Amino acid sequence: MTGSESYFFPDSSLLEDYDSDLVASNRIGLKANKELIQKTLEDFSIQIDRISAKVGPTVTLYEIVPSPGVRISKIKSLEEDISLSLSALDVRIIAPMPGKGTLGIEVPNKNPSIVSLKSIIDSKEFKESRFDLPIALGKTIDDKPFVVDLAKMPHLLIAGATGQGKSVGLNVIISSLLFFKKPDEVKFILVDPKKVEFPIFSKISKHFLVNFFVDETPILTEPEEILRTLDSLCEEMDRRFSLLKDINVKNIKEYNEKLKLAEPFSSELNHQLLPFIVLVIDEFADLILTGKKEMEKPITRLAQLARAVGIHLVIATQRPSVNIITGLIKANFPARIAYKVVSKIDSRTILDTSGAEKLIGRGDMLFLEGSSITRLQCPYISTPEIEKLAQFIENQEPFEDSFFLGSEQDYSKSSDSLSNFFLIKESFNDPLYPQALDLVFSSQQPYEEMLARKLKISEKRAWSLLEKMEADQVIGPFSLMPYNREVLISREEYLNLHSKGADEFKEVEKVAKDEEIAEDEIEKNQFNESVIEKFKQETIFNVPTGGKGIFSTVSDFLLRLIKM
Repeated sequence: MTGSESYFFPDSSLLEDYDSDLVASNRIGLKANKELIQKTLEDFSIQIDRISAKVGPTVTLYEIVPSPGVRISKIKSLEEDISLSLSALDVRIIAPMPGKGTLGIEVPNKNPSIVSLKSIIDSKEFKESRFDLPIALGKTIDDKPFVVDLAKMPHLLIAGATGQGKSVGLNVIISSLLFFKKPDEVKFILVDPKKVEFPIFSKISKHFLVNFFVDETPILTEPEEILRTLDSLCEEMDRRFSLLKDINVKNIKEYNEKLKLAEPFSSELNHQLLPFIVLVIDEFADLILTGKKEMEKPITRLAQLARAVGIHLVIATQRPSVNIITGLIKANFPARIAYKVVSKIDSRTILDTSGAEKLIGRGDMLFLEGSSITRLQCPYISTPEIEKLAQFIENQEPFEDSFFLGSEQDYSKSSDSLSNFFLIKESFNDPLYPQALDLVFSSQQPYEEMLARKLKISEKRAWSLLEKMEADQVIGPFSLMPYNREVLISREEYLNLHSKGADEFKEVEKVAKDEEIAEDEIEKNQFNESVIEKFKQETIFNVPTGGKGIFSTVSDFLLRLIKM
């Protein structure tokens, strides 16, 4: 891409450096707190051999080694008593500490400090990182920078109550990648149903944001645009898999390295260096509530397959309930972040364990990767800092070769009502289209589940049939609420408008009626046989040989039975 060689990385001087002396001030009183913890345990006849402390930006971790014979569960039941003795907010006990022979008691600091993003960007852990997509998640209880690789996660699920730091966390994730990657190495798709969180990043659209062949801002806000983009992203994933297969590589890293060697490929496919694509969704619950099945399908498919081709998802929600974070979603998001939640149930929904309900808020979080949970303090980046970062990138030379997703036809907003949001083929290309029309006219229920069940086809094919009906103005436009689709015309009006398919439609209708009559006849004969067989078994009367055909109708049989 033109402009990559002349691109300058942003400098950390664009960010603010907050006062970090509070960490040192929190060390005052450590000895007193150790004595209080020890005394509280002794009041309940619990002896300990050793106690040590580690001061972090938000909490202080006291590690204790209990004396032999002390039950761990007994110490864990004393959370409220320890909290009372220290006059602290929620105290969290980790029993035992993973990989250590100690127990941990996390006590909130009286003077929590702000972790600046600058302090992590300037750290050795971030600058010398060899990660493909490094993210500055925050600082640990040891006050050490914590940097992870999004490419290895490979997707990230973020949840927490309102106002606990999710939006700041998303801004930190995006900003971390902007400090580390060039515009031809990573592209963002930003989904913002609330319409107020991501517009600040619109300035970097010519460098880092995926374009969609429309004149509007590349920040996606409307459900129809979001679903259309998710489908196009699935198509891009399939295209990338074809490229990888063509040159016999397994992932995007191997693919780009092989292309950089300038090896000639005898292929009809257009091989070129592929950037990572990071899809960031700010409020996942709103999308699911708007159209659960339509949204969940492409997201689940991307989460299952897209890692190898460099497409990664970062999803945030303020509603961590089981109908939003389903088992299928959780299975494909092994890396998760939990900010403070209101109950243990919400914590278990996110992390499969309790603990998030005892966080203190303002960026305090638990990070789950695999089976290990780490408590972190998320760095803070303010709106003016993001504006300076975006302005620095916007002032640089824009890329001539923008990265577009989908095709121009898919995103054109034609005034022709036949096209609506999708451009489709001739109506009768699918042989089941007449039958689908007949079902819609008969039931007045134009939704994919009904067509898939009645016609015994996949929901994807049923959806394409509905798209064709929409283009033929048989049903109303797509609204993410299938039951709200409206049948616009009657059967007779359709036949008058589309005389080309009238004969075929009538033939389908005649065949359907014949099949219905045949099914009724079969059911009638089966009922006759079952009734006669029942009376034969109960020996109420004897039916002569060949008697199964002696009665023409059920009523005839019953009349003769009464006379007997």
